[in-house]
Amino acid sequence: MPGKHQHFQEPEVGCCGKYFLFGFNIVFWVLGALFLAVGLWAWSEKGVLSNISALTDLGGLDPVWLFVVVGGIMSVLGFAGCIGALRENTFLLKFFSVFLGLIFFLELATGILAFVFKDWIRDQLNLFINNNVKAYRDDIDLQNLIDFAQEYWSCCGARGPNDWNLNIYFNCTDLNPSRERCGVPFSCCVRDPAEDVLNTQCGYDVRLKLVRGELEQQGFIHTKGCVGQFEKWLQDNLIVVAGVFVGIALLQIFGICLAQNLVSDIKAVKANWSNYSNKQILENQWLQPSILKVLSAAGPRQSSPP
Repeated sequence: MPGKHQHFQEPEVGCCGKYFLFGFNIVFWVLGALFLAVGLWAWSEKGVLSNISALTDLGGLDPVWLFVVVGGIMSVLGFAGCIGALRENTFLLKFFSVFLGLIFFLELATGILAFVFKDWIRDQLNLFINNNVKAYRDDIDLQNLIDFAQEYWSCCGARGPNDWNLNIYFNCTDLNPSRERCGVPFSCCVRDPAEDVLNTQCGYDVRLKLVRGELEQQGFIHTKGCVGQFEKWLQDNLIVVAGVFVGIALLQIFGICLAQNLVSDIKAVKANWSNYSNKQILENQWLQPSILKVLSAAGPRQSSPP
């Protein structure tokens, strides 16, 4: 009816979801930048940045790669989500959700394949650990990582202490001039709780001296392989490990849904403005000939004769 106006709720971008996504991603962005900075700093300390070929010279895994790759991915995702939410940029938000979805499906596929091909994964893990055993003395970060793993899981080598024959410093050949010949790293030793100072030479000649039986060996060094101990640790902590992975997956799904919801809100607002503009254009096109017709009908006013 005339004189009455219809009021309707126009679509708008939800501030709550927008700034929550922004805050979530800015934390993600800062953490990623921190990881990346630590990785680059570690490489600069080892002289890798001045000699890029050193990246391929190492036979084993350089743990710094984990910091650089994870930090790089987190930084890119955090940047896209943060700027996309703040500036309401649909391209960056779509990139964020697609990239995060791709990571989610890769994690899901890896978990399924690891469950289906358990024996193949175990063989590859044995091969991976043995390759890193060979490069034990080549990189200090790799050395610290192996020592931590052997101490944490109370293990030695991939399958056992004899895997250290693969390393040129620890093998038992007569041509080996190393003082560590026929020994194992200190992280393979069974720690004495009463020891206040770590004995880093406890593994010297231990495989050469202890030849009288497995039981005697167990009192000096760990005799179980790290692959078996890692599998046992997974079984003992299955609920915790599964909970961590489910939590990460839910966080990723939540981020994807939040980004897609923001994209939908932005598109709805743009569509509303587009419809409003088209309506204004049509109204102007309709009013213009009507106004001209009225003006032409009125004509110029003539003054009456005296």
